[in-house]
Amino acid sequence: MTVMEQRGAYRPSPPPAWQPRMDPAPLLPDAEPHRVLGTEAIAKADPGLLRRLYTELVRGRRYNVQATALTKQGRLAVYPSSTGQEACEVAAALALEERDWLFPSYRDTLAVVARGVDPAEALTLLRGDWHNGYDPYAHRVAPLSTPLATQLPHAVGLAHAARLKGDDVVALAMIGDGGTSEGDFHEALNFAAVWQAPVVFLVQNNGFAISVPLAKQTAAPSLAHKAVGYGMPGRLVDGNDAAAVHEVLSDAVRRAREGGGPTLVEAVTYRIDAHTNADDATRYRGDAEVEAWRAHDPIRLLEQELTERGLLDDAGVEAARQDAEEMAAALRERMNRDPELDPMHLFDHVYAETTAQLREQRALLRAELEAEQDEQEGGRR
Repeated sequence: MTVMEQRGAYRPSPPPAWQPRMDPAPLLPDAEPHRVLGTEAIAKADPGLLRRLYTELVRGRRYNVQATALTKQGRLAVYPSSTGQEACEVAAALALEERDWLFPSYRDTLAVVARGVDPAEALTLLRGDWHNGYDPYAHRVAPLSTPLATQLPHAVGLAHAARLKGDDVVALAMIGDGGTSEGDFHEALNFAAVWQAPVVFLVQNNGFAISVPLAKQTAAPSLAHKAVGYGMPGRLVDGNDAAAVHEVLSDAVRRAREGGGPTLVEAVTYRIDAHTNADDATRYRGDAEVEAWRAHDPIRLLEQELTERGLLDDAGVEAARQDAEEMAAALRERMNRDPELDPMHLFDHVYAETTAQLREQRALLRAELEAEQDEQEGGRR
């Protein structure tokens, strides 16, 4: 029998008992993004939560504007604005309990601040100052991650370890659509599903990985559809509908906490500003596209809904804006102070236990600094 004949006669046998077949249908996302605003589902939403979401959205927008201005003043080295994506940022923070952990990417400063981190400390890394700027353990917020997707395996590891210890903890990891093209994304989802780790992955699909549109990254029907390949449910949500994003994420967090395993959530949104202050977005997208998304602004959508339902009046709108202005003024005042830098801080927090090499380097730098100080004092005498 020839090789071709052998191949033609081959019939795959049924999978062994240890290889279960899973029905993929329950894992598939809806055909259209889930929405709450402007639908009958809004009647079930908590009015207090809606008002809090609105206040945080307004604060978030003002934070983006102020941080962008600080880059133009030389007070920040770079700032990746999340204007247009505030609903995803705020909903992610508010969907978590105090005991849970948030794993942000570099664009997720609003989520970090909404989680309780000091607004100025959240900008420390982007200022080029030392280390991270805030205590991750105090807020249960991992450091802002500049390398794409590296925070996702960390989130899975923490969630898996928490479950092994019996801790009632969920990790929520945030990533952009560009980050889904990284190997860390695939490794994290695979491990999370196999281990049934209590972790939620939030993909903010804002249309572009810097200048690369989504169509040049994936041929999948949606990023949420990728979930089925790993054996976890995928959810698709309107990323500019703050109430919908909060509902979907809260459901995913609840499911993870109850032992249901991970969920992949894709929030369809848009980055109104450029990738960072160093990017020229006009080179890869047109003004008409941006303006079309401005009409779907997350603040405007929620404000309109609250006003129509009698949950927000002019006084409430003004109060939210005033609160945001006070936050921006305090941030401006603190960021305009020149930091007091100590070169010896270079050696702090590098390792849990200082190595012999670091001790040697520390001693060498200290000696050089003391010699320089002695020379300066001698010149003044």
